[in-house]
Amino acid sequence: MIFSSITFLFFFLVATIAIYYLLPRSLKNGWLLLTSLFFYGYGEPIYILLMVFSIVSNYVLGILMGKFEKKKKMILVIGIIFNLLLLGYFKYAGFLTETLNLLFKNLAVKTIALPIGISFYTFQIMSYLIDVYRGDCKPQRNIVMFGTYVTMFPQLIAGPIVRYRDIELQLESRTESFEMFGRGVELFTVGLCKKVLLANTFGDLFESLTAIGPASGVVGHFVAIIAFSLQIYFDFSGYSDMARGLGNMFGFEFVKNFDYPYISKSITEFWRRWHISLGTWFKEYVYIPLGGNRNGIVKQIRNILIVWALTGLWHGASWNFVLWGVYYGILLILEKVFLLKALDKAPAFIGRIYTLALVALGWMLFQFTDMSDLGNFFAGLFSFQNFGASTDATYQILSHLPLLIIGFIACLPVARNLFEKWKDKKGFIVLESILIICALVLCTSALVTSTYNPFLYFRF
Repeated sequence: MIFSSITFLFFFLVATIAIYYLLPRSLKNGWLLLTSLFFYGYGEPIYILLMVFSIVSNYVLGILMGKFEKKKKMILVIGIIFNLLLLGYFKYAGFLTETLNLLFKNLAVKTIALPIGISFYTFQIMSYLIDVYRGDCKPQRNIVMFGTYVTMFPQLIAGPIVRYRDIELQLESRTESFEMFGRGVELFTVGLCKKVLLANTFGDLFESLTAIGPASGVVGHFVAIIAFSLQIYFDFSGYSDMARGLGNMFGFEFVKNFDYPYISKSITEFWRRWHISLGTWFKEYVYIPLGGNRNGIVKQIRNILIVWALTGLWHGASWNFVLWGVYYGILLILEKVFLLKALDKAPAFIGRIYTLALVALGWMLFQFTDMSDLGNFFAGLFSFQNFGASTDATYQILSHLPLLIIGFIACLPVARNLFEKWKDKKGFIVLESILIICALVLCTSALVTSTYNPFLYFRF
């Protein structure tokens, strides 16, 4: 397990920042590396060895690519296979065995504890090796800097996926400032509020309605879908905002990972706004190398299906994730072939309703790893015999209604637009500081009093 939220906020983070700013420039990366390894290994110290092994191995591979120009393709292939084998063993060995058991009975299924964030840091490492091979960046000869890139705790366990070439210069030379630190605190607080005040509450509503089962009726199932759609957005975008905010506090600029995806007018647009760093990774390192859209529509369709099957599998070692990925692959192909032209001509609200409906249904494929549970949920959602919600379901919906409305509004760029409009007004900085302090107090109170604080991206 990782730190409790309170321990992280008021002990680990405070001490890490304080010492970081007291240290000279030459020791700052080393301090970040040490604290990141401590953070990563706090619950499972054995995985520090895995992390160090991965850092040293890929550091050496990068150096070798720089030294042996004629053999760097072979070194790259070795590096990719090595990293995929590590990821495959820890994340997919049990899934593979379970799948083979469908054909060959009595195979022992070994449960392997999943190292937190292994999908994120594996993709970061592979992007480094590929970029060194392509000549987009030079091999990093300082192992402390490379280790800091791989392990940096602000985005280690939940992204965004940071490409090495995007922060290469920041690792070597960056300037911390009061303004940047303040922006980091602001962004971190926004992310914390998204996670603690919104995502956790919507997750609680979703679990309450699904626990009621068929008695929640069509209405209850419909609200449950809305609740989970809001939960996963505020959970993951909240973690991404916190990671970017923490990065700012240490002088780093990480890529933006979410851009109000629920205002999208097509699935294509949705995936330009949702988990931007992952979409960029697959586009640059899988889709384009496969040929992208350069070799005709048939091969483009093949490439889209490959990318989205892999995207689904990246999210989890279960067939529901593969189905979820293929589901989006098919939708994107349909849009590419003909739907996108029709959506561009239709009123904006048609595209938004179409996108929200398909995305919300897709989240159920994402959530239910058991196909029978998924079938039961959809049976309840489309039941013609049990439309109204039970008393318990109605109570849950009505008691969460004010926050559902807040959630809808928070999915829109309303707050951002107001901030841009008011930020230069006299006295706004005082009001903003008061709001940040109040938000931190409220989040702390919620963390102390609540036992419900799930980490949806733990399995990644």
